[in-house]
Amino acid sequence: MTQQARARKLADRIRVVVAEMIEMRVKDPRLGFVTITDTRITNDLREATVFYTVYGSDTERAETAAALESAKGVLRTEVGRQTGVRFTPSLTFVPDAIPENARHIDELLNRAQAADAEVRASSAGAQYAGGADPYRVPEPDDDDQPELD
Repeated sequence: MTQQARARKLADRIRVVVAEMIEMRVKDPRLGFVTITDTRITNDLREATVFYTVYGSDTERAETAAALESAKGVLRTEVGRQTGVRFTPSLTFVPDAIPENARHIDELLNRAQAADAEVRASSAGAQYAGGADPYRVPEPDDDDQPELD
């Protein structure tokens, strides 16, 4: 349990250090508007995966990926200096898929909403096919009721 807590703390610290370094020190012109969204680290604290998003077109995303790969050594050095761990984890940059997934979910919700509106519009003046109560109700038998004299 303590190892997982330590890994979580180190992952959070790596995320902060990398975000600050990208903002302050990395002066690559290929670097676009980058947001570090998450960092995950293995339990042995040897490899860190940094998830990021880039605002812009596909070419800007590709250029940002190249800029991050070229700045990986500087970022890793600073992570090692600021965290003080015995073995500085290697950094792997992965574009985050959350914005694309959110966009896809929004499209699906809009499509479902349009289909619901279409069904609502087509059923606006509809009548029941078998009457208001579509279930068969058995008619009471006269034999079952006692006769009153």
